[in-house]
Amino acid sequence: MDTRYLKNSRLRRASTVKKGLTAAASAFLVTAATGLYLSNRILYIAKKAEQAITDRETEAGRFNAERYSQLPKEDVWVRSEDGTRLKCVFVTPHPGKPYVIFCHGVTEHKVNSVKYMNLFIKKGFNAILFDHRRHGESEGTFTSYGHFEKMDVKAIVDELVRREGSDAAFGIHGESMGAVTLLLYAGTVEDRAAFYVADCPFSDFRQQVKHQIKREVGFSPPFFMTIAEWAVWLRGRYKMSELSPLEAVRHIQKPILFIHSRDDDFILPSMTEALYDAKQGSKQLYIAQKGIHAQSYNENPEEYERALDQFLNEFHLNP
Repeated sequence: MDTRYLKNSRLRRASTVKKGLTAAASAFLVTAATGLYLSNRILYIAKKAEQAITDRETEAGRFNAERYSQLPKEDVWVRSEDGTRLKCVFVTPHPGKPYVIFCHGVTEHKVNSVKYMNLFIKKGFNAILFDHRRHGESEGTFTSYGHFEKMDVKAIVDELVRREGSDAAFGIHGESMGAVTLLLYAGTVEDRAAFYVADCPFSDFRQQVKHQIKREVGFSPPFFMTIAEWAVWLRGRYKMSELSPLEAVRHIQKPILFIHSRDDDFILPSMTEALYDAKQGSKQLYIAQKGIHAQSYNENPEEYERALDQFLNEFHLNP
Protein backbone atom coordinates (compact mmCIF):
# COMPACT_ATOMS: atom_id res chain seq x y z
CA MET A 1 0.00 0.00 0.00
CA ASP A 2 1.25 3.43 -0.85
CA THR A 3 2.68 5.03 2.32
CA ARG A 4 1.71 8.43 0.97
CA TYR A 5 -1.94 7.30 0.89
CA LEU A 6 -1.75 6.09 4.50
CA LYS A 7 -0.15 9.34 5.58
CA ASN A 8 -2.77 11.45 3.79
CA SER A 9 -5.55 9.29 5.24
CA ARG A 10 -4.21 9.83 8.76
CA LEU A 11 -3.93 13.53 8.13
CA ARG A 12 -7.52 13.70 6.89
CA ARG A 13 -8.78 11.81 9.95
CA ALA A 14 -6.76 14.04 12.26
CA SER A 15 -8.14 17.09 10.48
CA THR A 16 -11.71 15.77 10.83
CA VAL A 17 -11.20 15.07 14.54
CA LYS A 18 -9.68 18.51 15.03
CA LYS A 19 -12.59 20.17 13.26
CA GLY A 20 -15.03 18.14 15.37
CA LEU A 21 -13.29 19.15 18.58
CA THR A 22 -13.19 22.77 17.44
CA ALA A 23 -16.92 22.68 16.64
CA ALA A 24 -17.71 21.06 20.00
CA ALA A 25 -15.58 23.61 21.82
CA SER A 26 -17.27 26.44 19.95
CA ALA A 27 -20.71 25.05 20.73
CA PHE A 28 -19.77 24.73 24.40
CA LEU A 29 -18.47 28.29 24.53
CA VAL A 30 -21.60 29.65 22.82
CA THR A 31 -23.84 27.67 25.19
CA ALA A 32 -21.87 28.78 28.24
CA ALA A 33 -21.90 32.42 27.11
CA THR A 34 -25.65 32.25 26.42
CA GLY A 35 -26.29 30.67 29.82
CA LEU A 36 -24.17 33.29 31.56
CA TYR A 37 -25.95 36.13 29.78
CA LEU A 38 -29.47 34.81 30.40
CA SER A 39 -28.84 33.89 34.04
CA ASN A 40 -27.25 37.29 34.67
CA ARG A 41 -30.35 38.96 33.26
CA ILE A 42 -32.55 36.84 35.53
CA LEU A 43 -30.55 36.58 38.76
CA TYR A 44 -28.94 40.00 38.70
CA ILE A 45 -31.59 42.11 36.97
CA ALA A 46 -30.54 45.75 37.03
CA LYS A 47 -32.20 47.63 39.89
CA LYS A 48 -33.42 51.19 39.77
CA ALA A 49 -31.40 53.74 41.72
CA GLU A 50 -32.85 53.91 45.22
CA GLN A 51 -32.95 57.70 45.41
CA ALA A 52 -34.52 57.84 41.96
CA ILE A 53 -37.43 55.73 43.21
CA THR A 54 -37.96 58.03 46.18
CA ASP A 55 -37.70 61.11 43.95
CA ARG A 56 -40.18 59.64 41.45
CA GLU A 57 -42.75 58.82 44.12
CA THR A 58 -42.29 62.23 45.76
CA GLU A 59 -42.64 64.19 42.53
CA ALA A 60 -45.78 62.22 41.65
CA GLY A 61 -47.31 63.07 45.04
CA ARG A 62 -47.41 59.44 46.13
CA PHE A 63 -44.78 59.79 48.86
CA ASN A 64 -44.63 62.61 51.39
CA ALA A 65 -41.46 62.29 53.47
CA GLU A 66 -42.72 64.61 56.23
CA ARG A 67 -46.05 62.82 56.58
CA TYR A 68 -44.29 59.45 56.53
CA SER A 69 -41.87 60.58 59.23
CA GLN A 70 -44.78 61.42 61.53
CA LEU A 71 -46.25 57.92 61.44
CA PRO A 72 -45.56 55.76 64.50
CA LYS A 73 -43.17 53.08 63.28
CA GLU A 74 -40.24 50.90 64.16
CA ASP A 75 -37.36 49.65 62.04
CA VAL A 76 -37.03 45.90 62.43
CA TRP A 77 -34.49 43.47 61.01
CA VAL A 78 -35.95 40.04 60.27
CA ARG A 79 -33.75 37.05 59.48
CA SER A 80 -35.06 34.61 56.86
CA GLU A 81 -34.55 30.86 57.12
CA ASP A 82 -31.35 30.97 55.06
CA GLY A 83 -29.89 33.74 57.24
CA THR A 84 -30.65 36.67 54.90
CA ARG A 85 -31.44 39.83 56.90
CA LEU A 86 -34.47 41.80 55.71
CA LYS A 87 -35.10 45.46 56.50
CA CYS A 88 -38.71 45.93 57.66
CA VAL A 89 -40.68 48.88 58.97
CA PHE A 90 -43.62 48.14 61.28
CA VAL A 91 -46.04 51.09 60.96
CA THR A 92 -48.62 51.19 63.76
CA PRO A 93 -51.05 54.13 63.68
CA HIS A 94 -53.87 51.79 64.84
CA PRO A 95 -52.58 49.68 67.76
CA GLY A 96 -54.35 46.36 68.07
CA LYS A 97 -55.78 46.49 64.55
CA PRO A 98 -54.92 44.15 61.64
CA TYR A 99 -51.81 44.60 59.52
CA VAL A 100 -51.10 44.50 55.81
CA ILE A 101 -47.69 43.29 54.60
CA PHE A 102 -46.54 45.01 51.39
CA CYS A 103 -44.35 43.25 48.81
CA HIS A 104 -42.84 45.56 46.19
CA GLY A 105 -41.86 44.61 42.65
CA VAL A 106 -38.47 43.65 41.26
CA THR A 107 -36.00 46.57 40.88
CA GLU A 108 -38.05 48.69 43.35
CA HIS A 109 -37.86 49.13 47.15
CA LYS A 110 -40.20 49.71 50.07
CA VAL A 111 -40.91 53.39 49.28
CA ASN A 112 -42.78 52.20 46.18
CA SER A 113 -45.23 50.45 48.54
CA VAL A 114 -46.08 53.58 50.53
CA LYS A 115 -48.88 54.63 48.16
CA TYR A 116 -50.61 51.31 48.77
CA MET A 117 -49.92 51.50 52.49
CA ASN A 118 -51.66 54.88 52.66
CA LEU A 119 -54.87 53.34 51.25
CA PHE A 120 -54.95 50.70 53.96
CA ILE A 121 -53.93 52.99 56.82
CA LYS A 122 -56.89 55.22 55.89
CA LYS A 123 -59.13 52.18 56.34
CA GLY A 124 -57.79 51.39 59.81
CA PHE A 125 -54.98 48.91 59.09
CA ASN A 126 -51.42 48.92 60.33
CA ALA A 127 -48.64 48.11 57.88
CA ILE A 128 -45.36 46.29 57.38
CA LEU A 129 -43.11 47.64 54.65
CA PHE A 130 -39.98 45.72 53.73
CA ASP A 131 -37.24 45.49 51.14
CA HIS A 132 -37.05 42.22 49.25
CA ARG A 133 -33.72 40.43 49.38
CA ARG A 134 -31.11 42.17 47.21
CA HIS A 135 -33.25 45.32 47.19
CA GLY A 136 -33.10 48.48 49.27
CA GLU A 137 -31.48 47.94 52.66
CA SER A 138 -31.98 44.16 52.78
CA GLU A 139 -29.21 41.64 52.28
CA GLY A 140 -29.09 39.15 49.42
CA THR A 141 -27.00 38.50 46.33
CA PHE A 142 -29.56 37.59 43.65
CA THR A 143 -33.28 37.63 42.88
CA SER A 144 -35.37 34.44 42.69
CA TYR A 145 -38.80 35.90 41.72
CA GLY A 146 -40.63 34.40 44.66
CA HIS A 147 -38.73 31.15 45.29
CA PHE A 148 -36.66 32.33 48.26
CA GLU A 149 -38.74 35.47 48.72
CA LYS A 150 -41.79 33.44 49.76
CA MET A 151 -39.83 32.20 52.77
CA ASP A 152 -38.85 35.79 53.53
CA VAL A 153 -42.56 36.59 53.78
CA LYS A 154 -42.99 33.66 56.17
CA ALA A 155 -40.18 35.02 58.34
CA ILE A 156 -41.92 38.42 58.48
CA VAL A 157 -45.24 36.76 59.34
CA ASP A 158 -43.51 34.81 62.11
CA GLU A 159 -42.09 38.06 63.50
CA LEU A 160 -45.54 39.67 63.41
CA VAL A 161 -47.02 36.69 65.27
CA ARG A 162 -44.19 36.80 67.80
CA ARG A 163 -45.03 40.45 68.50
CA GLU A 164 -48.83 40.39 68.30
CA GLY A 165 -49.70 36.84 69.29
CA SER A 166 -50.94 33.77 67.43
CA ASP A 167 -54.28 35.42 66.64
CA ALA A 168 -52.63 38.33 64.79
CA ALA A 169 -54.75 39.31 61.78
CA PHE A 170 -53.15 40.47 58.55
CA GLY A 171 -53.46 40.65 54.78
CA ILE A 172 -50.75 40.79 52.10
CA HIS A 173 -50.55 43.16 49.12
CA GLY A 174 -48.04 42.65 46.33
CA GLU A 175 -47.10 44.29 43.06
CA SER A 176 -45.54 42.36 40.15
CA MET A 177 -42.85 40.09 41.68
CA GLY A 178 -44.33 40.95 45.06
CA ALA A 179 -47.70 39.60 43.88
CA VAL A 180 -46.02 36.41 42.66
CA THR A 181 -44.27 36.09 46.02
CA LEU A 182 -47.48 36.31 48.04
CA LEU A 183 -49.22 33.76 45.79
CA LEU A 184 -46.34 31.30 46.17
CA TYR A 185 -46.28 31.92 49.93
CA ALA A 186 -50.03 31.34 50.29
CA GLY A 187 -50.21 28.43 47.87
CA THR A 188 -47.07 26.48 48.78
CA VAL A 189 -46.03 27.53 52.30
CA GLU A 190 -49.04 28.59 54.38
CA ASP A 191 -52.40 30.19 53.61
CA ARG A 192 -52.23 32.19 56.82
CA ALA A 193 -53.30 35.69 55.82
CA ALA A 194 -56.91 36.84 55.95
CA PHE A 195 -56.73 38.08 52.34
CA TYR A 196 -54.40 38.81 49.45
CA VAL A 197 -54.19 41.54 46.82
CA ALA A 198 -52.17 40.41 43.79
CA ASP A 199 -51.41 43.31 41.45
CA CYS A 200 -50.02 42.30 37.99
CA PRO A 201 -48.33 38.95 38.74
CA PHE A 202 -47.14 36.51 36.12
CA SER A 203 -48.79 33.09 36.13
CA ASP A 204 -45.73 31.02 35.11
CA PHE A 205 -42.11 32.17 35.15
CA ARG A 206 -40.98 30.15 32.14
CA GLN A 207 -43.78 31.61 30.03
CA GLN A 208 -42.87 35.08 31.28
CA VAL A 209 -39.20 34.67 30.33
CA LYS A 210 -40.21 33.35 26.90
CA HIS A 211 -42.44 36.39 26.48
CA GLN A 212 -39.60 38.76 27.38
CA ILE A 213 -37.14 37.08 25.01
CA LYS A 214 -39.69 37.37 22.21
CA ARG A 215 -40.30 41.04 23.03
CA GLU A 216 -36.58 41.79 22.86
CA VAL A 217 -35.36 39.69 19.92
CA GLY A 218 -38.56 38.93 18.02
CA PHE A 219 -38.55 35.17 18.63
CA SER A 220 -37.89 32.74 21.47
CA PRO A 221 -35.81 29.68 20.48
CA PRO A 222 -36.65 26.66 22.68
CA PHE A 223 -32.97 26.01 23.42
CA PHE A 224 -32.72 29.47 25.03
CA MET A 225 -35.11 28.35 27.75
CA THR A 226 -33.27 25.06 28.27
CA ILE A 227 -29.97 26.91 28.65
CA ALA A 228 -31.54 29.53 30.94
CA GLU A 229 -33.12 26.91 33.21
CA TRP A 230 -29.86 25.01 33.65
CA ALA A 231 -27.84 28.19 34.20
CA VAL A 232 -30.27 29.51 36.82
CA TRP A 233 -30.29 26.17 38.60
CA LEU A 234 -26.47 25.96 38.65
CA ARG A 235 -25.97 29.55 39.80
CA GLY A 236 -29.11 30.30 41.82
CA ARG A 237 -30.07 26.83 43.04
CA TYR A 238 -33.73 27.12 42.15
CA LYS A 239 -35.84 25.72 39.34
CA MET A 240 -37.70 28.11 37.10
CA SER A 241 -40.37 25.44 36.71
CA GLU A 242 -41.23 25.79 40.40
CA LEU A 243 -42.23 29.43 39.96
CA SER A 244 -45.83 28.75 38.97
CA PRO A 245 -48.43 30.91 40.70
CA LEU A 246 -50.98 29.22 38.46
CA GLU A 247 -50.40 25.97 40.34
CA ALA A 248 -50.07 27.68 43.72
CA VAL A 249 -53.33 29.62 43.45
CA ARG A 250 -55.34 26.39 43.24
CA HIS A 251 -54.44 25.72 46.89
CA ILE A 252 -55.34 29.15 48.30
CA GLN A 253 -58.61 29.26 50.23
CA LYS A 254 -58.60 32.87 51.45
CA PRO A 255 -60.03 35.72 49.34
CA ILE A 256 -57.85 37.20 46.60
CA LEU A 257 -58.29 40.47 44.73
CA PHE A 258 -56.54 40.18 41.35
CA ILE A 259 -55.52 43.43 39.64
CA HIS A 260 -53.96 44.16 36.25
CA SER A 261 -53.81 46.93 33.63
CA ARG A 262 -55.35 46.29 30.24
CA ASP A 263 -52.36 47.85 28.41
CA ASP A 264 -49.65 45.94 30.27
CA ASP A 265 -47.35 44.40 27.65
CA PHE A 266 -44.60 43.43 30.10
CA ILE A 267 -46.68 40.90 32.04
CA LEU A 268 -49.79 40.26 29.98
CA PRO A 269 -53.20 40.75 31.65
CA SER A 270 -54.20 37.32 30.35
CA MET A 271 -51.89 35.88 33.01
CA THR A 272 -53.91 37.47 35.80
CA GLU A 273 -57.14 36.38 34.11
CA ALA A 274 -55.83 32.80 34.09
CA LEU A 275 -54.98 33.08 37.79
CA TYR A 276 -58.46 34.41 38.53
CA ASP A 277 -60.05 31.52 36.63
CA ALA A 278 -57.91 28.96 38.48
CA LYS A 279 -58.67 30.35 41.95
CA GLN A 280 -61.49 28.50 43.70
CA GLY A 281 -63.79 30.25 46.16
CA SER A 282 -63.64 33.90 47.22
CA LYS A 283 -62.11 36.17 44.61
CA GLN A 284 -62.53 39.39 42.66
CA LEU A 285 -60.91 40.78 39.52
CA TYR A 286 -60.19 44.41 38.63
CA ILE A 287 -58.75 45.20 35.18
CA ALA A 288 -57.70 48.85 34.95
CA GLN A 289 -58.45 50.49 31.62
CA LYS A 290 -55.35 52.71 31.68
CA GLY A 291 -51.72 52.10 32.49
CA ILE A 292 -48.82 49.87 31.51
CA HIS A 293 -47.08 47.44 33.86
CA ALA A 294 -47.57 48.14 37.59
CA GLN A 295 -49.42 51.38 36.81
CA SER A 296 -52.97 50.37 37.69
CA TYR A 297 -53.04 52.54 40.80
CA ASN A 298 -50.90 55.37 39.42
CA GLU A 299 -53.19 55.82 36.38
CA ASN A 300 -56.52 54.91 38.02
CA PRO A 301 -56.27 55.81 41.73
CA GLU A 302 -59.99 56.32 42.38
CA GLU A 303 -61.08 53.17 40.54
CA TYR A 304 -58.30 51.20 42.25
CA GLU A 305 -59.51 52.29 45.68
CA ARG A 306 -63.11 51.52 44.79
CA ALA A 307 -62.12 48.01 43.73
CA LEU A 308 -60.25 47.58 47.00
CA ASP A 309 -63.21 48.86 49.03
CA GLN A 310 -65.61 46.53 47.23
CA PHE A 311 -63.32 43.58 47.94
CA LEU A 312 -62.85 44.40 51.63
CA ASN A 313 -66.55 45.07 52.13
CA GLU A 314 -67.83 41.97 50.32
CA PHE A 315 -65.67 39.61 52.36
CA HIS A 316 -65.97 41.55 55.64
CA LEU A 317 -62.25 42.25 55.87
CA ASN A 318 -62.22 45.81 57.20
CA PRO A 319 -60.87 46.28 60.75
